[in-house]
Amino acid sequence: MNPDTTPNPRPCEDGQGVLAPCSPLAVPNVPFQQKGSQKYEQSEALANGTLFPGLDLPFHLKAKAASVPEGAAAELQALCFVITELGLYLDTHQDDQEAVQLFQQYTRLAEEGKRRYEAMYGPLTQRSAIQNGRYVWLNDPWPWEYRKEGGNK
Repeated sequence: MNPDTTPNPRPCEDGQGVLAPCSPLAVPNVPFQQKGSQKYEQSEALANGTLFPGLDLPFHLKAKAASVPEGAAAELQALCFVITELGLYLDTHQDDQEAVQLFQQYTRLAEEGKRRYEAMYGPLTQRSAIQNGRYVWLNDPWPWEYRKEGGNK
């Protein structure tokens, strides 16, 4: 039967999609990091979108890693990204003690970084918006309103 003259397949019910009779099937290849894999530093991991260089596969639209801005917020974002990546890795590698130790180390660093950041700029989330018995979520200035030297506008 000529695919150009084949009538459109009858659509499936919602949520089940449509597969034309001539559609090729694909076999996906999913990279899997090994125990003890090399790891990027946290800012490099954030810029590349993965903690593991072995999973940093070429993508036709990505020529090179994005540059991550410097500063306390970017450092905290990079730490949180690495914690998420390590958590995903530990979902499948629970016995990797090096990864467990790194997860704990980065979690402590992120908690301390969050405390320092909030002491300088105010709360990052509404959950930490109570300071000295006052709700300070909407107080000015916002973090992006600070000048690079750390002073107010």
